[in-house]
Amino acid sequence: MSHKSAPLLLIAAGGTGGHMFPAQALAEEMVRRGWRVKLSTDARGARYAGGFPHVVQIEQVSSATFARGGAMAKLMAPLKILGGISSAVMRNMRDRPRAVVGFGGYPTIPALASALVLGVPRAIHEQNGIMGRVNRKFAHRVQAFACGTWPTDLPAGVQGTHTGNPVRAAVLSRHGAAYNVPGDYPMSVLVMGGSQGARILSDKVPAALSSLSDGLRRNLRVAHQARPEDVERVSAAYEAAGIPAEVRPFFDDVPRRLCEAQLVISRAGASSVADISVVGRPAILIPFAAAAGDHQSANARGLSQAGGAIVIPESQLSTETLARQVSLVLENPDGAQDMARASLQYGVPDATERLVAIVEDLTGDAQ
Repeated sequence: MSHKSAPLLLIAAGGTGGHMFPAQALAEEMVRRGWRVKLSTDARGARYAGGFPHVVQIEQVSSATFARGGAMAKLMAPLKILGGISSAVMRNMRDRPRAVVGFGGYPTIPALASALVLGVPRAIHEQNGIMGRVNRKFAHRVQAFACGTWPTDLPAGVQGTHTGNPVRAAVLSRHGAAYNVPGDYPMSVLVMGGSQGARILSDKVPAALSSLSDGLRRNLRVAHQARPEDVERVSAAYEAAGIPAEVRPFFDDVPRRLCEAQLVISRAGASSVADISVVGRPAILIPFAAAAGDHQSANARGLSQAGGAIVIPESQLSTETLARQVSLVLENPDGAQDMARASLQYGVPDATERLVAIVEDLTGDAQ
């Protein structure tokens, strides 16, 4: 089959890592299966597109969001969206996709709307337990609705399929890696903040870990992701407590660190929860209170109900509460092992394959 005659999948995703990482996982697998793939995104999304296979054609659309800008920008937004839809219709008439999959965010509007106009089979993948605004608008207008978080709060009449959130290959390769239970030896604690909500973890976590019993504190080794402006003070707090710590704005080896961790303290972004549960590690999750629709609390719920995570709402996060929960995990090897097992059972390592199955089902291309 020549490349041009290969079936085309159009993937549309908005400009955040949460939307782009699962989109990339689907693109990689569809390319492996001989499909052509196009990515439709905006300028912000294009920054995350570096990891996509080089054969994926990237179309940059101008995305107008109603949430930003002054009165004039808000008035112009519908016109920009209409312009985006009409040019997407023209493009998709010339090079007709077999299916369109939207991952959320404003850049998905032209792709899904043009698929609707042209009668192209379409699906949505929602990463969070509370749906984003665009996905909610299109939920009744797609043939398949894939849920990354289970349960997802779906509108009446929409049937969701639990696919899970695809994780990167480096995480997947550590699926079910043996868990070393806490004990009287050096133990690793991984602290992951997420770019938006990292400050409160920088405020509370060092203080909580510093207040632990001498025996526990002596065994701690911490890797802490902090915003650049917080790195110095967080490092100083750990040093004052005699806790060896690596504090950086970004770790490029999170999969390895997850593998080695006895405990993960994290925000509850959809991709963080997916990574933690695919590797299978006990977690203390602190949902970011300012997340739209409080979707991080919804993301944390399933893993917590499964027994793999302890959830502390941001409003209840104090040094004492956090220290108590850390002690609970690190001083109970059997309980920590149970949490690791529960986390692993909740994880969905074959999320990408489940998404591929939805695309093939839509197009009648199942192998």
